[in-house]
Amino acid sequence: MRGAQKRAVNAEELGGPLFNRHEGLPALPDLFVRPEGVRTMPVDSTLTGDAAAAAEGFADTVRRIGAGELAFPLPGSGRTAERFAALSSVAEAGLCTARLVEGHVDAMAIRAELGEPPPPPGERWGVWAAEPPGEGLTAVRDGSVWMLNGLKQYCSGAHSCTHALVTAREGEVRRLFAVRVGEIGCRPLEGTWQAVGMAGSDTPGVQFSDVPAHLIGGPEAYVRRPGFWHGGIGVAACWYGGAVAASRVLREAAAGRAEPHTDAHLGAVDVQLYAAAALLEQAADEIDADPYDERGGARLRAMRVRAFVESVCRDVLDHVGRATGAGPLCHDAAHARTVADLSVYIRQHHAERDLAALGAHLARPEGEL
Repeated sequence: MRGAQKRAVNAEELGGPLFNRHEGLPALPDLFVRPEGVRTMPVDSTLTGDAAAAAEGFADTVRRIGAGELAFPLPGSGRTAERFAALSSVAEAGLCTARLVEGHVDAMAIRAELGEPPPPPGERWGVWAAEPPGEGLTAVRDGSVWMLNGLKQYCSGAHSCTHALVTAREGEVRRLFAVRVGEIGCRPLEGTWQAVGMAGSDTPGVQFSDVPAHLIGGPEAYVRRPGFWHGGIGVAACWYGGAVAASRVLREAAAGRAEPHTDAHLGAVDVQLYAAAALLEQAADEIDADPYDERGGARLRAMRVRAFVESVCRDVLDHVGRATGAGPLCHDAAHARTVADLSVYIRQHHAERDLAALGAHLARPEGEL
């Protein structure tokens, strides 16, 4: 993937380790291509700075997906390794754009898994499923129409997505809905995304006021599917790409001078990245071997992979910072942005809470996580 030339390759050409073999992105599966061509919808012109750049990168990537220039094969399709490599490649170029692209291709996978047709090319989808404490989103059925009301937090791409898959509560039951983001009553709340890292991901809260929604799947459909866990590993592939990007300044520093401590840090980083890449490839192979999770290993696999890749990212950031000092953080805007973005992005892993869930599952596999 690193140093990849941008050309289309056939699946037969791909060989060797996952994150070194990806010389380009294979042709898009027919599932995502429609003969009438691609209609690109404009991005919100009010976006500025990093958010505007990420939104434009997002729109361009979705356009290229629709045109058949880029592929993100579905999880479990036999080409999951290509999917993870593609996500990592986008993340290596920019984590905020990757956050938006990951949401879009995850939405495509969710729709396919739950029996929904692919949307028209040019639509940009997000997945808004965070449910932190506080006011949440409620769903009420009015005849044949579902209406959503309340606050949805952490809505990445709130100003650049055209549509979103959204979780909402009907009483105690969590359901999944598709909504049009530009619908009257769907309003991003300015000032609710104050992050420095991942600022460009445009992840504010969104207020819903009688927004019509299309129900997808049955009760708890979002979490009661193997793809929920497969998708979590796709996020880890993005983290990995960010760690590769963050390591560049260390590689450049080591190449520029012979200094044993710098070399030692680079060696440690290389070991970590190699191990993360190998684990992601193994996970992809396991998903393809059991896409419907008939063996029941999807949750455990996802918890392990996410925990390991998150720890690798933290170690890479630590080694790079200790080896190169404050200079790149103060004078290299791209590197400083990558470090800030990755530090926030990996917090989608919930640290000791997720590790405790993993340990509890191992100790008491029949119990609740």
